[in-house]
Amino acid sequence: MIQDGQIVLFTFPQTDQAAGKFRPALILRSLPGPHNDWLICMISTKLHQQVAEIDEVIHETDPDFPPTGLKLTSLVRVTRIAVVSAGILHGIIGRVTDHRLNSIRSRLAQWISGALTLQTKGH
Repeated sequence: MIQDGQIVLFTFPQTDQAAGKFRPALILRSLPGPHNDWLICMISTKLHQQVAEIDEVIHETDPDFPPTGLKLTSLVRVTRIAVVSAGILHGIIGRVTDHRLNSIRSRLAQWISGALTLQTKGH
């Protein structure tokens, strides 16, 4: 059963709809309604892609790292989000703490509301 805060495996699509790469993703929230759809965000080991003030680095040395199921220090790419059906998720590898999940959700909400302004390329 999928739950908020879990880390799952998913073939995350490219923004140009090219074939995506199989990678971990964080379950942010179940969508309301009769469908089993979920809001997720990408997780990557490419730390240089971090967007300051919104993305979250989970370090191998963090006390809450082992339950994540991640193998290396990883970046939760909060602005790389998707809505997906639970049926296309490929298994649960771990989870983040409620504290970390709430922190990520808060930054996402602040960004969407305009309360958090991020630097963007070419704009």
